[in-house]
Amino acid sequence: MGDIIQAVRGAVDETVARVETQLKATLYHVGARGVGQRDSLGCRPTAMRTVATDPKVFPRRSILLIKETVGLKMPDGSAHDGYWYASDVGGAIKGARIDLFTGVGATSMKALQALNMTTISAVKVGVFEGCPTSAAPTMVASNER
Repeated sequence: MGDIIQAVRGAVDETVARVETQLKATLYHVGARGVGQRDSLGCRPTAMRTVATDPKVFPRRSILLIKETVGLKMPDGSAHDGYWYASDVGGAIKGARIDLFTGVGATSMKALQALNMTTISAVKVGVFEGCPTSAAPTMVASNER
């Protein structure tokens, strides 16, 4: 009986995790020196991958798919796949808000400027361990979604 309950709980968690959430987007960057900046996990924020969220909406370590960012130009020149890491929080990030990290200096915001102060869609598609990287995320199995 416990196995059945666990399987049903896992299926419900997976369904809940895939619900699309509408969020007001803002952008943030680190100063030109970019020295010593860390996210709420103690990691260096990763340009075009790190997001700050309200942990009540998307818990830290969530991998999000933001469809509005698919195809945007990444710092290395490649096209963005739409995946972002929820590894940061912010005092102003409450409820249906998300803060997209663009990189070092105000000019890094150019690629995402069209999304600033707009409503975007995010879906939790998994969880990650460790610190975010610029590569596409590797999702890990977890009962704590």
